[in-house]
Amino acid sequence: MNPRDFPTIDEIEEILLEHSYVTDRVLATVIYLTLKLRKPLLLEGEAGVGKTQIAKTLAEVMGAPLIRLQCYEGLDVNSTIYEWNYTRQLLHIRMLEATACDIDDQVERDLFGEQYMIKRPLLQAIELAEDGSVPVLLIDELDRADEEFEAFLLELLSDFQITIPEIGTIRAPEPPVVVITSNRTREIHDALKRRCIYHWIDYPTLEKEYRIVTLKVPQAPAQLALQMVQFVHEMRELDLYKLPGVAETLDWAEALVALDAQELDLPVVEDTLGLLLKYQDDFEVVRKGHAEKLIESARSQSVEQRALESPGIASG
Repeated sequence: MNPRDFPTIDEIEEILLEHSYVTDRVLATVIYLTLKLRKPLLLEGEAGVGKTQIAKTLAEVMGAPLIRLQCYEGLDVNSTIYEWNYTRQLLHIRMLEATACDIDDQVERDLFGEQYMIKRPLLQAIELAEDGSVPVLLIDELDRADEEFEAFLLELLSDFQITIPEIGTIRAPEPPVVVITSNRTREIHDALKRRCIYHWIDYPTLEKEYRIVTLKVPQAPAQLALQMVQFVHEMRELDLYKLPGVAETLDWAEALVALDAQELDLPVVEDTLGLLLKYQDDFEVVRKGHAEKLIESARSQSVEQRALESPGIASG
């Protein structure tokens, strides 16, 4: 499916939902503009709120290859664009020497041909677009990379071309669909933000997260799903080092289903807190002062289950 084949924002919402991604009108509009204008999409938000999943779902919907660049400190050209396979080049030189073949200009050009190049994600994305297949390029957790890498991205995101000294300039006739994510551990530079459509993804509302859980983990009992979502939402009001995201909620739901839990109680919550929390200090905060209160509050909300399942809420 071509990125420009989405005629309406409503259709984007429907198609994403068919592929198990629950969105809202604002996000659907942002995705629509990203596909129509072919501008990079910069998504910021806490870890686990569904930023990366947007790129995966778009690739699935479009039937396009997903090329993922996972960012980390120290990224450079060799790890993001290309590097030469020096081992193969050296082996080729040794074979030429063994056959007493002169190493002339043609041999040198051959040594720096594509057959000796290891292509990294950014070059892969441009070459796929050059071949007529529009990929989805996911630049994940850009905030983990150095600011120097951001500066390099500015040219790429503006022109969608890469110059390799030994070969020349490779330009994508049609830019790939680019999704950039950031957990905001540091600020992304304004120059990069200006080249992107920006959107902040917050934790979902209670109703939206309930829909996500019932969609992604349909085998979870409705009462348990409602209690879990209520528990997690109230937990996010606590002073914790790392709040649980939607990804943790889904992991917890799958774990409770595997344990055949029908509703929340103190033993099952304490035994499975490791699915929600990742720091010992947070464990102590919840266990010592809040677990029982959170469970009691969550169970009291189960009487609202039918209201959440009503058409008016389910479509919100």
